[in-house]
Amino acid sequence: MTTVTAHGDRLEQLKNLAAVLAVKIDETTNDPEGAKSLPQLARQYRETIREIEETEGASKNDDEIGELLSARHADGKSDAVR
Repeated sequence: MTTVTAHGDRLEQLKNLAAVLAVKIDETTNDPEGAKSLPQLARQYRETIREIEETEGASKNDDEIGELLSARHADGKSDAVR
C-alpha cells in the first residue's frame, strides 16, 4: 500500500485499497470476533468500488453516448439531453 500511495495514481491507489479491503473482509468473515467490523468494511469496499467505476468511466468516453456528452460539455451545454 505504501508503494502505491507514494508512486501510483488515484486509480491504482483505489484498486489497491479494494484488494486490501477484500482481504480484510475475508479475514473478518472467518473470525467471529471480527464480525462487528464487517458492515463498516463492506460499506467502505462498496464506496471504493463505486469510485473506481466512476474514475474509470470518466476516462473512458469511447462509446457514442460518452462522446455526445463530452461534446456537449465542451460546448458549455448541460449534460441533460432531451
